[in-house]
Amino acid sequence: MNFKDYDPLKKKRLEILDEKGNLKHPELEPKIDKDTLMKMYETMMLGRIADIKSIQYQRQGRMLTYAPNRGQEATQIGAAAVLEENDWFVPAFREMNAMLYRGVTLEQVFMYWAGNEWGNHFDEGVRVLPIDVIIGSQVNHAAGIAYASKILKKNEVALTMIGDGGTSHGEFYEGLNFAASYDVPLVVIIQNNQYAISTPRSKATKAETLAQKAFAFGIPGIQVDGNDILAMYVATKAAIDHARSGKGPVLIEAVTYRLGPHTTSDDPTLYRKNEEVEMWEKKDPFIRFKKYLMDKKMITKESDEKLEEEYTKYVGDTFKKVEAMGLAELEDIFKYTYQEMTPQLQEQYNFMKNFLEKGGK
Repeated sequence: MNFKDYDPLKKKRLEILDEKGNLKHPELEPKIDKDTLMKMYETMMLGRIADIKSIQYQRQGRMLTYAPNRGQEATQIGAAAVLEENDWFVPAFREMNAMLYRGVTLEQVFMYWAGNEWGNHFDEGVRVLPIDVIIGSQVNHAAGIAYASKILKKNEVALTMIGDGGTSHGEFYEGLNFAASYDVPLVVIIQNNQYAISTPRSKATKAETLAQKAFAFGIPGIQVDGNDILAMYVATKAAIDHARSGKGPVLIEAVTYRLGPHTTSDDPTLYRKNEEVEMWEKKDPFIRFKKYLMDKKMITKESDEKLEEEYTKYVGDTFKKVEAMGLAELEDIFKYTYQEMTPQLQEQYNFMKNFLEKGGK
């Protein structure tokens, strides 16, 4: 794939599947082996069920504030499937599907959203950084990892994601400008889900596309149908190959939609119409990918129902296991910011410990 064929200034967008899951451009269909395609679909199924259940758990008072993923699965999994074992994924806070694909366990995901710091302690060899809630800072982290890879000649690529609203933050520009200046192996994917909490994409920037912001850095930029998992795979593979070859970063804008609220603290009905949501539900990436795999005879209605039943039970059992762990240790809240607690953190810990021992008085 040639980036020049999809110039965002000419309103070009990479698409392979249509909105119903049919091949729109069969000549662009990637050659992905069956095992990988099935892993992509199984992760999408698991992520969708876990997402729906997480909202229910939070509404029941059994989980803390949660950031839903529904509608953005193709963007995340299509990109994550391209990464090699030694590459790095640097998430923000809405990348559960990519994290699951890269080896983070559902138990760890649930632990994090339950307020347990050990939910960010991934298994050995899982090259995923902890969840990062500070908007934009993940771009700098990923740029730093990519720079280290270049200096140490490790041939590792760093992939990170940011929301459309995050592109208004300074660290987005600082990280990409540094990465471009030093030609580091970095790929940044903008998950343009149309809203930065309640601020619509149209009010966030005057730029016609977010992909065209790449030109300010002197790097390739491409806009992709983010609900098309095949298009995301193709675009990300081209970007990672470009970055790994020493040519520097690539910026991808994935046009997708957040079907749920920004977080469980948000009420999206206050700022968007049901008709808009219904329009995007017809473009659901899960339905499109399922149709594609059914056409290829890789899944059937029966196998799909069996997988859904299996994962529904697995999600429920996993959450019960995490719930049975009880509250996290108080010290863990302060303990993992630095290698050793600073005097200030020690003081804060002691204050809170005494406060709780006195019954919160």
